Amino acid sequence: MSVFAKPAVGWTISKYIVLALYLAFALFPLYWLLKISVTPEKLIYSDGVALWPSEVTLDNFKSVLLYTDFLIYFKNSIFVSFGTAALTTVLAAAAGYAFSRFQFRGKKIIIGIMLITQMFPLLIIIAPIYRIISGMGLLNTLTSLIVVYTAFNVPFATFLMQSFFDGIPKDLEEAAMIDGCTRLQAVRKVVFPLTLPGLAATLGFVFTAAWSELLFAIMLINSNDKMTFPVGLLTFVSKFSVDWGQMMAAGVFALVPSCLFFIFIQRYLVQGLTSGAVKG
Repeated sequence: MSVFAKPAVGWTISKYIVLALYLAFALFPLYWLLKISVTPEKLIYSDGVALWPSEVTLDNFKSVLLYTDFLIYFKNSIFVSFGTAALTTVLAAAAGYAFSRFQFRGKKIIIGIMLITQMFPLLIIIAPIYRIISGMGLLNTLTSLIVVYTAFNVPFATFLMQSFFDGIPKDLEEAAMIDGCTRLQAVRKVVFPLTLPGLAATLGFVFTAAWSELLFAIMLINSNDKMTFPVGLLTFVSKFSVDWGQMMAAGVFALVPSCLFFIFIQRYLVQGLTSGAVKG
């Protein structure tokens, strides 16, 4: 028994060591973000390689809140990210259900076109997108970002939702409809509760993508009061210097809504991502 116990213990210890190293590697940038954010400006370069500054201050956070337009950028990003996540999830859920449950002419062609749209680099299509948004009169509006982000996230979100619907037996809906439910009632009462993990996974994916997007936010927004957080970070970079302390403090603030959002949906998110990867 002991012959097999030693290798098993060694393997377990090795796994924990590897996991600990990976966790340290993944969290180190966040630690460094926090470290620079509480470092006084005069010590940023002198204490640059130290694991922790010799002096700690909250002046960077105060400056970001009181002397910059960060709160405006923050509000705009929350509006755009939540708007995009909600709209994309609704559209993707409807499309994913249709692809999963119905057979119709042109289905494979539509799926193929949706896949092709994911293959083009954004730089190739930024000019046509700009012309389209300009023609719609949506330039320099937060609505333009929601429209563009939704358009680019719907295809992947649709495939993600389809995988969840494929994993739900059709017999459940048919049994509900035999009992007198319409299809819409069967979806609302039977299918929808079972797809909550999928909806959470889709919400999390789209929210993260919209929250961190920079290219379209730069191209479609040109006024300070409409800037989102990623673009707002660029205001901390001047021609001859970078205000690292305030930039890192703004980054710490920007982590708050993302963390709260994922804490709220985490019970569904892990199950949703793993189920979506296995089923379908």
